[in-house]
Amino acid sequence: MIVVMEGILWLLRFAVGACVFSFLNVVVYRLPKGEPMTWGRSHCPDCGRTLTARELIPCLSYLIQGKKCLGCGKKISARYFWVEAAGGMCFVFCGASFGCGIFGLLSLKGLIAFVYLGLLTVISLIDWDTKMINDRFQIGIVLLGLAALCIFPEHTLMDRLIGAVIIALPMLLLALAVAGAFGGGDIKLMAASGFLLGWRAVLVAMFLGLLAGSIYAIWLLSRKKLKGKDQIAFGPFLSFGLGVALFYGDRIADWYLSIL
Repeated sequence: MIVVMEGILWLLRFAVGACVFSFLNVVVYRLPKGEPMTWGRSHCPDCGRTLTARELIPCLSYLIQGKKCLGCGKKISARYFWVEAAGGMCFVFCGASFGCGIFGLLSLKGLIAFVYLGLLTVISLIDWDTKMINDRFQIGIVLLGLAALCIFPEHTLMDRLIGAVIIALPMLLLALAVAGAFGGGDIKLMAASGFLLGWRAVLVAMFLGLLAGSIYAIWLLSRKKLKGKDQIAFGPFLSFGLGVALFYGDRIADWYLSIL
């Protein structure tokens, strides 16, 4: 019985995360279009029909409807499903990694980690679609860093200040020397994230982001989908590195330093 109750609780946590990221899907769709994010019913982007409650159940509605709109029959992008599923997994992983607090959901550490992953998700998807990163998201990360000063005392203020410049400053200098090397949004993202995560984790994040971005660019070049002067959105790859570094950055850095 205890095992069953525990399983139900983890399923509830998954559902909460999926619901939050379902709203983030709305943010990603509406923000670049200048549409209001906090009011206005959800609708099909193809036929404009207002969606009913049973069409808005995270993950399940997509599968039950056969991946199609019930009104016009147009195929629904799989991205909606995968973002919601990722939200559920992020919530579960934050709970497992940082502990569960009030009402059995997330501790304060887990909540900060989950909000950060949500911001990284929105940044990644909007940057992928528009090649732009809105400053409001970096401000949100800085605010998380300020909250983390007390909640994550293992990272001192000096550690965070070094983290804010150790990657962002070289990126800025390179961007000034080589046109198009990095976008301003990427630089601000690494500065804000360095303040949140500390210098060791942000170094690991940059390495992983560069590695993932390079592999993707090489794949595009091999398939002749990318020309020499073309640019790709780098935010998603930086966000990937930052997401990994949130959980394992310090441990990876410590392991690397131990073998030097």
